Amino acid sequence: MTVITMDIAKSHLQAWLDAEYAVAVGGQSYTIGSRTLTRANLAEIRDSINFWQGKVNALAAGGGIRLRRARPLDC
Repeated sequence: MTVITMDIAKSHLQAWLDAEYAVAVGGQSYTIGSRTLTRANLAEIRDSINFWQGKVNALAAGGGIRLRRARPLDC
């Protein structure tokens, strides 16, 4: 199981913000010669931004992984 740290969450959030900026400035796709590059769907990018922003917010609020112990009792 991978633990998501604040650094990882912020890194992913920044990557998705950069992707949104690239789509906003450069358009959804472009062609050079016979090759075409199509970027990710803007709606998917925004969904990912919301996901990672939620992770950053949760980690900032102390909403990380919490472990609790329990010991079964004999009845």
